[in-house]
Amino acid sequence: EKKELLAQLKLGELDLVVGTHQLLGKEVQFKDLGLLVIDEEQRFGVAQKEKIKTFKAKVDVLTLTATPIPRTLYMALSGVREMSLITTPPPSRRPIKTHLAAYSPEIVRAAITQELERGGQVFYVHNRVDDIEEVSALIRELVPSARIALGHGQMDDGELEATMLAFANGEFDLLICTTIIESGLDIPRVNTILVEDAHLFGLSQLYQLRGRVGRSGVQAYAWFFYKREEALTDVARKRLRALQEFSQLGSGYQLAMRDLEIRGSGNLLGAEQSGQMHAIGFDLYMELLEEAIREIRGQEIPAVEDTQVDLKITAFIPATYIADGEAKLNAYRQLAVIDTLEGLGQLQSEWLDRFGEIPSPVVQLFQIMQVKLLAKKCGISRIRPEGTHVILETQMAAPAWEKLSQGLSAPIRARFVHQPGKITVKGLGLTKPDVQLTSLTTWLGQIQGTILSELKP
Repeated sequence: EKKELLAQLKLGELDLVVGTHQLLGKEVQFKDLGLLVIDEEQRFGVAQKEKIKTFKAKVDVLTLTATPIPRTLYMALSGVREMSLITTPPPSRRPIKTHLAAYSPEIVRAAITQELERGGQVFYVHNRVDDIEEVSALIRELVPSARIALGHGQMDDGELEATMLAFANGEFDLLICTTIIESGLDIPRVNTILVEDAHLFGLSQLYQLRGRVGRSGVQAYAWFFYKREEALTDVARKRLRALQEFSQLGSGYQLAMRDLEIRGSGNLLGAEQSGQMHAIGFDLYMELLEEAIREIRGQEIPAVEDTQVDLKITAFIPATYIADGEAKLNAYRQLAVIDTLEGLGQLQSEWLDRFGEIPSPVVQLFQIMQVKLLAKKCGISRIRPEGTHVILETQMAAPAWEKLSQGLSAPIRARFVHQPGKITVKGLGLTKPDVQLTSLTTWLGQIQGTILSELKP
């Protein structure tokens, strides 16, 4: 059956195939692969990710995960990949109450008994098959009334399937298992999970295990046990504290960020999982990485500290709008520190709500700030009038400008003339000041769109 499927893939007779890591094997050949969707990305090792990279030159790749591994998250943060967050929980979902404790039979008995008394079921994770039977015997002694089942990867397939179906149907109260339950299970009646030796697990694993409970509107509980406080390493202690700190719904992103801080980002361009960021400092590393990305993409956008706009435009906060001198000074300060278009929009809404309808000079002040932010990202250091034209001063090389100007329509592109040290926008100086600002905002936005598309993976 497998050979038949592989043959169909090679001939292009299948439109879509759903499979495991085996789809990355050497024997699998696609006639014309266009989209690769990777679910549960945290379960793929570096070797598989390096294999996936060979697809990326011609294949769109969408990865899905509740807890991205540090290297993948860092790729998204540094612009190598794009990232979207879904932060809205399902209806009626409640945060899982998370407890950390040194292992205690009394706490185990109390946690299991509490869940059974309210008619629920329990996961008990013991990640060693060797002595899982002994753990089962101990739990039977602690909670004699509980109906207990075992589940682990070394069981016969049929036996394991029968056990899981019986547990899902409510024939057992407690499942003692390994991390085989880590992802994919959705059993609404299971609302307590106990994990032994939690300090030996990674943050992503612990987050996934915690996510196996609380799948309905019932309050769920997660207990993570460790041997002794003094036996914990610093890294293990940080992981456990992070898990307790980020217990709210949708906290996978914050946990992944903490994991990045704890473990480091690794080598983004190779198979190594530990990088050398600490040797040169995070800021310099980021700067070097951004330069390398631009070089790979064939871009050379000059770094600009700030953009000076010298157009003949009336832009200020009149006393009729903000009368108080201190309030006006604070407003200017607020405007000066904004560094994103989103922040600029939020500030404009805030002023509208606080001070009322925004007058024309203030609208133009916001437009100038918008132009400054866009121009800075495009490597333009100054915008000034020159006769009937407007000059954009920049150290951008001609090849880079040729590539970026493709974002403009042909008639508009013809008005831009690149020369050493500057780009002349012909005829823009003949238009009204507000038209100049509107035009520059639109055109620079289109150029920035080209920059962003060039940085796509």
